Amino acid sequence: MKVLIVEDEELAVKKLQKTLQAVDASAEVVGITDSIRSSVKWLQDNQAPDLILMDIELADGQSFEIFDKVDVNSTVIFTTSYDEYALKAFKVNSVDYLLKPVQKEDLEAAIEKFHRMKRLMKGSEPAGNLNMDNLVKELQQRLQPKDFRKRFLVKQGQKLVSVEVEEIAYFYSDGRVNFFKTRDSRKFIVDYTMDELEAMLDPDRYFRISRSFYVSIESVDQIHDYFGNRLLLNLIPVLDKESIVSREKVTDFKRWMGK
Repeated sequence: MKVLIVEDEELAVKKLQKTLQAVDASAEVVGITDSIRSSVKWLQDNQAPDLILMDIELADGQSFEIFDKVDVNSTVIFTTSYDEYALKAFKVNSVDYLLKPVQKEDLEAAIEKFHRMKRLMKGSEPAGNLNMDNLVKELQQRLQPKDFRKRFLVKQGQKLVSVEVEEIAYFYSDGRVNFFKTRDSRKFIVDYTMDELEAMLDPDRYFRISRSFYVSIESVDQIHDYFGNRLLLNLIPVLDKESIVSREKVTDFKRWMGK
């Protein structure tokens, strides 16, 4: 199996190569490109590989542009740092996606899907030609800028008040009830689950650190190492409840804080 890697982060390339070899020792990386321009040139100058591992966000734009400039006659597996909710339905035909950092078991499942499709398509058109244009357009649509929630209507005593999202420091669960706290320490019940809030809030501004906590970037005052490879946050305003970044969220949280 010949593989082209389209990725502009050197460490990500090395990890992909290592993971790929662990998953399929027969895989041969025949090329590595780091931009739209270099990818188009490589595809024009070389025979189509069996598989392309392609990062969506490259230094010179989104990799979808590659499909506008050259025929891509290979199976494509996209890699992406986008939140999973934006892509969870995108598991169709010849295109797959993997969330970064790419995990061995996820790549293994995607490679198995590739081999399964290849067996099914034997003697028919190349797998890479299966409605590729339509599939890429679908993925582009899923990643279009989204209108996130701008305000919440909440109850305050006997009246309803509208609170701007930018005023909210964090959301959290306390038992079966979800709350949010504003920067000026006002506390309100919010009638949405954490999963529902995840689809409403701008991921550049809010991050879900655990099943029961969603913080704004402005609310994070201090970050401390915590046992179990977790992180403990000091938030503003202060909350009488520990705000802990779960172990599986730590890497993404650090990346989010460093944007």
